[in-house]
Amino acid sequence: MKIGVIGAGAVGSACLMSLVLRGTAREIVVLDKDRKRAKAVATDLQYGASLSPRVDIRDGDYADLAGAALVMITAGLNEKTGGATDRNDPAGRLKLLDANLGVYRDIVPRLLKVVPESVILVVTDPPDPLADFVRMSGYQRVLSSGTFLDSLRFRFHLARHLNVDPASVEAQVVGEHGTSQVFLWSSARVAGTPVFDALRRIDQSREELRQSMEHDVRYANITIIEGNQASQFGIGMVSARIAEAVLRDERAVIPIGSYNPEYGVTLSLPSVLGRAGVAQILEPEMSDEERQALERSADTLRSAVARMEDVGVHAERKAS
Repeated sequence: MKIGVIGAGAVGSACLMSLVLRGTAREIVVLDKDRKRAKAVATDLQYGASLSPRVDIRDGDYADLAGAALVMITAGLNEKTGGATDRNDPAGRLKLLDANLGVYRDIVPRLLKVVPESVILVVTDPPDPLADFVRMSGYQRVLSSGTFLDSLRFRFHLARHLNVDPASVEAQVVGEHGTSQVFLWSSARVAGTPVFDALRRIDQSREELRQSMEHDVRYANITIIEGNQASQFGIGMVSARIAEAVLRDERAVIPIGSYNPEYGVTLSLPSVLGRAGVAQILEPEMSDEERQALERSADTLRSAVARMEDVGVHAERKAS
């Protein structure tokens, strides 16, 4: 199977590394506005790829994406470059929308000419409204990397407090991949045991623990950027896992972003993922507080899409 990756920056390179190590695809084509960079990244990976399941990885242009089952878009400004690293700014990653919308306006029409039937995985921040842009541009099968990584971070922090393997924790973050994301504490479990029952011996109040953990997860990207300039490796591993589930038609259930008619926007909920993208969206039981928070998260994303549409109208008027 063939995959395309558009963008060979920090996140794109991390995605490529994870794709190669996991043996996700038989062929990977790397595109970047700087063709020399794409070639360098592909060449670097080629030399070590013989240690992984066989893969042909090369740089290319849009025409070289023909036949790709999935195209991953990572191009655009990251949080540090775009100034989205202020924990007190409620906009969070949405601050990057206008700039990265401009990048997508250049990419998506070129993609449509070559691979109109591919599954498109949007990784660029903010992924949810950008996925809506890709969908509104004509694509039927569009995914946002969504809250998959946020959910893994949530599980990690819960597991660390419980001193158990994160794989043994079931916990979801839903809604926006951003500051309005919603933590489903009411359904979080360890081997069927509610996490707050399992956490009884922790010398910390329930609300204090909740606030501390949500803060660590919600702003994990900023903490990483403060030390390493870019939050790249986690999202690289997550994106490769998503691609793997699609190419293998696994029907794995993960919290991923896709268009949800009930909310009128792309947001994350646990979803059945396979060859055609999201086959079914599953909405778990939630407390009243969590459901209200999810609706607020959807409102945030609807406002972002409305602003994105306004930008598009102004751009068209200016062009004419």
